[in-house]
Amino acid sequence: MKSLKLALAGLLMSAAPVMAEELIMSSWLPPKHPIVVNAFEPWAAEVAKVTDGRVTVRIMAKPLGSPPAHFDMARDGVADITYGLHSFTEDDRFNRARLGQFSFLGDDAVANSKAFWTIYSGKLNAAEEHKGTHILGLFMHGPGLLHNNLRKIEKPEDMKGLKLRVPGGYVGDLVAAMGATPLFMSSPEVYEKLSRGVIDGVAFTYEAMTAFNLVDYIKYSMKVPGGIYNTTWFFVINEDKWNSLSEADRAAIDKISGEAFSERVGQAWNDADAAAIKAIGDKVEFYDASPEVVAALKETASKAEKSWSDSLGEGYDGLAALAEFRAMTGVKME
Repeated sequence: MKSLKLALAGLLMSAAPVMAEELIMSSWLPPKHPIVVNAFEPWAAEVAKVTDGRVTVRIMAKPLGSPPAHFDMARDGVADITYGLHSFTEDDRFNRARLGQFSFLGDDAVANSKAFWTIYSGKLNAAEEHKGTHILGLFMHGPGLLHNNLRKIEKPEDMKGLKLRVPGGYVGDLVAAMGATPLFMSSPEVYEKLSRGVIDGVAFTYEAMTAFNLVDYIKYSMKVPGGIYNTTWFFVINEDKWNSLSEADRAAIDKISGEAFSERVGQAWNDADAAAIKAIGDKVEFYDASPEVVAALKETASKAEKSWSDSLGEGYDGLAALAEFRAMTGVKME
């Protein structure tokens, strides 16, 4: 009888469902932001699917810290999973990530993100710059524009005196070199500063104009082929938490992450830009930068690219990486 009871107990235990490992993801973009709805949430649902429910992801409705703190939050275990802009971190730990922040890189967020993933995670060794985490994704948005409510920028001198919000990184250096005053702030802060007149304009995508309700405070939006700038993003999980998952589950999650996630999130950006352009209509004047402005941007960008490449140290060729990037996205620099 005792043996029978033990056998029955063993059967019951083997039939009991294994408790799922719930990963906590901190999210600082608005809950209805296109990449939350069309990239992060579908990815989280797919994690549960590919691990047969053994791993789930809970995306928090409110962030567990400020946007600039999100990489450290993942590294330190404050949250299991986070995302954010490399340029929000005010030190230089993500110097090689600037690969994807320069001008004239590409107009397709899918191609941009896949090129960024391939080159930065490969020959530029992104893992070393993300110590303490495992990288789930690296990506870029659509082409960056310069929006303002004072004047069209028809010649380089028109940049002088403009107070422009920037997300940090390369574009801050770019607008400063062109005579504007760059002011760093995270995306959720822009509406208040723009509506109150603290800033005259903002370096942003098409999509951000509708996502952050800026249309009524913008009159002119300047664009160039390949983007005036871009931003680079990380999507990471705490390394210890990652290593606590089974090898099979890690492999399954990796398969839907990395380049696959770059394609997913890039498409979400592309779709969001297209929807924003349609929604904005003629409320804002979109215009192509003049040849004179484009030439000034190229001259400034070229100097910045060379300086960045020289800063990488032995073993890294930034200019070669940029050339490979543009070859992948189809941009030709004359």
